[in-house]
Amino acid sequence: MSQPPQSEVQELRLWLERTADWSQADSRDTLRDTCRFLNPLEDFLQRLLVQINSASCTAEITAKLPVLGQFLGQLCRNHLVIANDACRRLVFNCLWGLHSENPSNPLETETNLWIRKVLSQLVTEEEDVEQRTLVTRMNVSPLHYHLKVHTEMVAQLLEVIEKRCSSYDGVQRCSCERSLAVSEACIPLVSSPETAPLIGALLKRPLTCAKAGLSEDFLKAVSAAYSSHSVSLDEQALISLWRQWLPSLEDAALSLLESALTHSEPTPQKLEQQVLQSVLPQACARHFSMFLVVNDILRSILMKREENGRVRRFIQTFTCCFLRERTTLQPLMSVPLKAFFPQAPPSLLLPLLTLPSEVPQEAWRLHLNWLSGSLQSLTEQEEEADGDSGSRGHHRIFEVWFLLVQCAGWVQVATQLLVTCEPEHSGALLWLLTFFHHPTNRGHRRTQQLVQAEEARERTRLLLSSAACPPPAQQLQYFVARLSPHSQQPALSPVLILDLLVNTAVFAQPSGSTDIFKTVVERCAVVGEAARALESLEQRLLEKSGSSRDANGAHLRIKALQNALPQSRALPCEAGRGADR
Repeated sequence: MSQPPQSEVQELRLWLERTADWSQADSRDTLRDTCRFLNPLEDFLQRLLVQINSASCTAEITAKLPVLGQFLGQLCRNHLVIANDACRRLVFNCLWGLHSENPSNPLETETNLWIRKVLSQLVTEEEDVEQRTLVTRMNVSPLHYHLKVHTEMVAQLLEVIEKRCSSYDGVQRCSCERSLAVSEACIPLVSSPETAPLIGALLKRPLTCAKAGLSEDFLKAVSAAYSSHSVSLDEQALISLWRQWLPSLEDAALSLLESALTHSEPTPQKLEQQVLQSVLPQACARHFSMFLVVNDILRSILMKREENGRVRRFIQTFTCCFLRERTTLQPLMSVPLKAFFPQAPPSLLLPLLTLPSEVPQEAWRLHLNWLSGSLQSLTEQEEEADGDSGSRGHHRIFEVWFLLVQCAGWVQVATQLLVTCEPEHSGALLWLLTFFHHPTNRGHRRTQQLVQAEEARERTRLLLSSAACPPPAQQLQYFVARLSPHSQQPALSPVLILDLLVNTAVFAQPSGSTDIFKTVVERCAVVGEAARALESLEQRLLEKSGSSRDANGAHLRIKALQNALPQSRALPCEAGRGADR
């Protein structure tokens, strides 16, 4: 920038003296003098703005016009000047011109902080002499004045950030730099309702330019305000916040997990509503990088709590919501599934992620037999090689099991088919269920667990087909010893046994089994768990949207079993070992 004419430097000093006089007097004559000079002030500010925008950096313009900051500060403290639309717009534009995107020296850093402070003071309710004068002379309350200035400032800033990128127009300073300045100015105001439109516009501004980034302090402040419910964001703005500030995405995922796992367990339908209201499935479906972050969090939680039933149900629900959201995307926006699940075996990915409702019912058994055989072959190979590769084989098995947990709808279908099939056709289904509930094969006990699972299936069938109610004590004791929260931890998962009990009562349709079912779940103190299993089963049948006689009969059986359970204790807060069911 060339040396400004001496007349402009002198003119700036004259204007500084005049504005200083305005701030030191509160007479009617001073107010009239201020109003009389607003038009000349507007012309001077317009010329001053040209000088600022032609400078290559803030340090350069402040070296040429050393009293510039003092002058702009005086104007910001003059309520009549800021109340004038044209002058206020020019003052704000001068401040944006002084803001440095990447401060290279202490002067530019201090200038950025000063701009933020000046803009914050404009919308705070701090009374001073000038403000009291304004109230006295113009009958304007401080609250009304600051609200008006705040609203007008937001409108002004919206105009600033809505300007298109000028990085290709040959100008020295791109208009996108103002987004950073505006975001920094908003930091103290993120919790104000009047600032919400500006916050949304900043977050949704396209990141088409390298200079269009927002202040990290601004993103952090918005994230904290959103977490504390101090600011509301629409779906697009929230997803944009997560894209630009990774910690906010991680906080949202952990907050949803904490809410779902630390309070009384919600019904399957309410859990699904809670997950969808978080907007995380929608964000993950549109941006696979977000899904990878959330998926890593879920993977980490499952590693630490692999036997916790609530964690598994949450993961399954989240994945189902994500897959449904993904089907609503336009084909051109859709990313291949392999990008979302890079650690999963490609051969198992599509068969597992295909929902049971998308496969004809008559093909379920064949589909599950193939899945079971593929999983069994893979796990046996990895377990045999585990001695040579350390924990590598275990990691691969965990990744396969993690995918199965995410797609646990097929596990529910396998349980349904198991209770209605002949013993000679049960091998593949039994193996799949045993692997789901006992993935690590600790102590090489899977063979023993398969035998116990077959025994549990047979005992469940005999129990519910019994003509005696209550059932014989010997039959009942088998389930009490394995399902009661106070029993010793059995070798076979209590969840597997309870699922067999529920599915047998619904699909095998033994006569008179409702009272026996009620007696068993009450004696075993698993009324809440049984109610959840019934509701989850009902929800899966509704998603299938079947109207066959078998489907209608299953709905009637579920309703009869639900009505038989004590409603006051249907969904208790899980405690102790119940949290792992």
